[in-house]
Amino acid sequence: MQTIRLAVIAGDGIGPEVVPHGLRVLEAVAQLHGGLRFECTALPWNCAHYLQHGRMMPEDGLRTLADFDGIFLGAVGHPDVPDHISLWGLLIPIRRTFEQYVNLRPARLLRGIASPLAGKEPGAIDFVVVRENCEGEYSSMGGRIHEGTPHETATQLSYFSRMGIERVARYALRLAEARGGRLTVATKSNGIMHTMPFWDQVVREAARDHPAVEVRFAHIDALAAYFVTRPESFDVVVGSNLFGDILTDLAAAICGSIGIAPSANLNPERRHPSLFEPVHGSAPDIAGRGIANPIGAIWTAKLLLDFFGASAEAELILPAVEAALQSGVRTPDLGGRASTAELAEAVLTRLRAAR
Repeated sequence: MQTIRLAVIAGDGIGPEVVPHGLRVLEAVAQLHGGLRFECTALPWNCAHYLQHGRMMPEDGLRTLADFDGIFLGAVGHPDVPDHISLWGLLIPIRRTFEQYVNLRPARLLRGIASPLAGKEPGAIDFVVVRENCEGEYSSMGGRIHEGTPHETATQLSYFSRMGIERVARYALRLAEARGGRLTVATKSNGIMHTMPFWDQVVREAARDHPAVEVRFAHIDALAAYFVTRPESFDVVVGSNLFGDILTDLAAAICGSIGIAPSANLNPERRHPSLFEPVHGSAPDIAGRGIANPIGAIWTAKLLLDFFGASAEAELILPAVEAALQSGVRTPDLGGRASTAELAEAVLTRLRAAR
């Protein structure tokens, strides 16, 4: 019996509404698998914790998390807490301390969802974005001087290391080998004169060890346009922290809703726990209304199962999601009237029937 110990951080907003349904899917799959069980520990770390204690998590929070096999996160963010505090107080320290240098974001147009792009049939959009997750444009290096004066100045330093670029490039190249054999590299080396040419150089060097992969480079502005005009041309896309962040939300949008989008923050070597989260955010505007889309959390459960080696059972999840959607059970973000619980139950019913 394989036991996977999960730290569960439901977080803020709609996080506590969708996370239980992701966990229910994990339990349903565990019952199908027979040799798999999940041991979940809830950790009440969120913006309410910050407002009470002045910290998003306890001082020993990272040491606590280090003892788990994985982390399932709902969402972080609340209108009463500045975003940079909630993010840098919880999620980014987890990513960096545990070397979760791959942010994996699949984008697929599911049956039962209409893309806002005209003429796109289910399956026409099916690619994966690999986002560098630990350095790049998102660093804490910089600051302000002359605050409150006409000379006030802010600086922000982008940090790119050979090690950081190479490890995410090699992950993306291996993934492309396992998929369609095509890798698109997001860059902006025509306008950003130091970091992006370095990024391109290191990716090209890594690609020499993967001659079977067709590698092409695209400037980020053109690439964003291509996501809209020719999304079916992509297989695996790799980008820096900032570029990957922007592209992945666009990818979710062309697939119908950011509410369906999953992600995995991976430490591929498994020296540290990896973190799995839907990427819709805390959505305070709909929190407490029971209408949040649970598919992001459910699809995130699939990524978790894939990572821990239960891929055969994980493959049952998206067909169950598509069957529920095709039956007409959809939340308001997909043009329907179903509640969070109704859509999740429709998925679970079909998943259990897969036995």
